[in-house]
Amino acid sequence: MAVGANSWTRAAIFNFGRRISDTLSLRVLIFVLLGFGAVAVPAYFAFNWVINSTVIQLGTLFAEKQVLYDRHRGLGALVREVSLAETLAGSQAIRDWALDEDNPVLARRGIAELEHFRQNFADHSYFFTIDASGNYYFNDAANAYAGDQLRYAVDPQNPRDAWYFATKALGEGCHLNVDNDANLRVTKVWMNCVIREGQKVLGVLGTGIDLSDFIQEVVNVPQRGVVSMFVDRQGQVQAHRDENLVSLASLSSDMSDKRSVYSLVDGPEDKAVLQRLFESVTRGAALAQSAFVTIDGKQTLVGVGYLDKLGWYNVTLMDLDAIIDRRLFLPVGLLLVAVMALVTGLAMVVFKRAVLDRIKALEGVVRSARGGDYGPALSMGTGAQDEIGRLAASFTEMAAAVDDNTRLLEARVRERTRELEQLAFKDGQTGILNRRGFQAAHADASLLGSFGLLLVDIDRFKTINDTHGHAAGDAVVLEVARRIAGALGPKDSCARWGGDEFIVLLPECSPERLRGMAHAVMLAIDENPIQIEEARTVSVSVSAGACLAEAGDGLDIATDMADTALYMAKARGRNMVVVFDAELMQPPQSARG
Repeated sequence: MAVGANSWTRAAIFNFGRRISDTLSLRVLIFVLLGFGAVAVPAYFAFNWVINSTVIQLGTLFAEKQVLYDRHRGLGALVREVSLAETLAGSQAIRDWALDEDNPVLARRGIAELEHFRQNFADHSYFFTIDASGNYYFNDAANAYAGDQLRYAVDPQNPRDAWYFATKALGEGCHLNVDNDANLRVTKVWMNCVIREGQKVLGVLGTGIDLSDFIQEVVNVPQRGVVSMFVDRQGQVQAHRDENLVSLASLSSDMSDKRSVYSLVDGPEDKAVLQRLFESVTRGAALAQSAFVTIDGKQTLVGVGYLDKLGWYNVTLMDLDAIIDRRLFLPVGLLLVAVMALVTGLAMVVFKRAVLDRIKALEGVVRSARGGDYGPALSMGTGAQDEIGRLAASFTEMAAAVDDNTRLLEARVRERTRELEQLAFKDGQTGILNRRGFQAAHADASLLGSFGLLLVDIDRFKTINDTHGHAAGDAVVLEVARRIAGALGPKDSCARWGGDEFIVLLPECSPERLRGMAHAVMLAIDENPIQIEEARTVSVSVSAGACLAEAGDGLDIATDMADTALYMAKARGRNMVVVFDAELMQPPQSARG
């Protein structure tokens, strides 16, 4: 039986060999199968590499654009408040009060300045700590502490006041701190601005933003697989959709009590990757950087941007498997199998031309897009309507959307930059120049020759505030500023110099023009009463001190001369112009008002 079985097996093999030799189609089939196997295996690995490379490049591009988008939203939400807090910290009324806290006049002006800015803060609240006494002044959106803004005195031994002494130790600038508001039972992002006079710290003031609103508007990304957060320079989490990860009171807390972005990654190598990304964007090498790190044992793409105006980093974590479904590439793989099954030779040519070359071209387009060049992607056209064609069309659409969003973002950034530049040189209440803007105007005018300077002060402005209220006083200041600006020539400049004091610059000025413009300003203000309510008006007069300065004279010299003349105008009875000359004497301080 064994001999018979072996004979049957040998006969079957012999007959199959004869069939291969005699049948061309079978040989071709075997050749095709062998060729298919020889091509399919490397083709599988090559195709998988291309898909992985494409997914990584698309994910990297998306991550970096998401970082830029979050950066824009973070800046838009916080920079306005920081800018307002910085402006308030630079207020002369605040500085004067901090230097002489017990002066009731300075205290009223300081409180009025704080209340004015409270209306402009998004949170409608402020705090101000005067360093000399440690007194902490506060008012909230409900105006619950009107007339009683002094809440308590900070104590270096009290842990709740550690934020103040930590901020004071930083010496200058505005610093962000996330902490709980015990009064409102909410978590806020606090803007703490240090006020200095030379090397002396006068105090700390600022405002806050509800962190839950900030997270809802900026951090809560609806995209599946995407987690956005903001961290400080030490890597401590300041804003995250999970409030348990937020490092509260980062300015004053012990480092061991803080939650760090480094605690989210698995190992020291991943921490080093994050540190390199932070260092790169801090240096300004790029607005956004990305790399892969391991989180909970899984490769995660992390994008990092730096919000230089805030001292924060925005960090985006992306799970590419959750964002890009690799099954979308399955039809392409099936198409390749079908083509290669027909004929190996033809399949290789067709596969190269119809798939690999197109994917390579798409990869080049993706690489160009990653570098910021969207031209190749936008010029690809629709092409074939197969899987790769639809993928290319989808990528073209995505590239167009990203390009449009990038252009829109850049336009918004430019617009915001212009707004910030205007804010830096314009008075927020009146719209005319502030001190910084006026100093710039003087720097240009002093090079052209002699220039005139007018210091204009509203007569008895305190009486207007006391009689009609601060809202009426604000209306008077606004209208006086408008009338002064309307009386000037195209090359002239005016600025708000103090609460009720204005300054006018007259380039290339003669004595005759100086007197003429001074009286024109006086007439513009005095000729008609100022409407303070719908049916109420008030007559306003001003006193003016004028001087003619030489080319190259510093602003301090010119303002001293004009101020001396202004004092003399007040002493002579107000509602007049006095032009400075060398014989003018400094009048007593009581003549102002």
